[in-house]
Amino acid sequence: MQKHPISLAKLRQVPQQFSWVDQRLVRERYIDQLSHEACALYLFLLTVADAQGLSFYSERSLCQRLSMTPVVLRQARQALIAFALVAYQRPLYQVLALDRDALRPAAERPTLSSDDEPVDLKAVFKQIWEVLS
Repeated sequence: MQKHPISLAKLRQVPQQFSWVDQRLVRERYIDQLSHEACALYLFLLTVADAQGLSFYSERSLCQRLSMTPVVLRQARQALIAFALVAYQRPLYQVLALDRDALRPAAERPTLSSDDEPVDLKAVFKQIWEVLS
């Protein structure tokens, strides 16, 4: 079957800004391993990112725009981080280049040293407070 555009007047052009969705998300089965919420968050971050993949939206704003609870948003974000699709250091998100290593089991992937990983200080202090209480 030969393919032809249905609407030449609305033919997509490569935009000046960064944000085309990489087809490898489907071909290399990233999308099969993510929840709907993680996919929604990833699409949103791709859409709003600058040329370096950077964007910053508060948790509250993301929850409102994506109709998610804070818990669901955090789970979606953690899934994207686990598959090396985004990096996060509050409030900054970075959409990362797709990497074949992300599809390997975590035990087989190179790990970051603890100095390289972002830390949520609020969560650390909360945990300390709970232990001391």
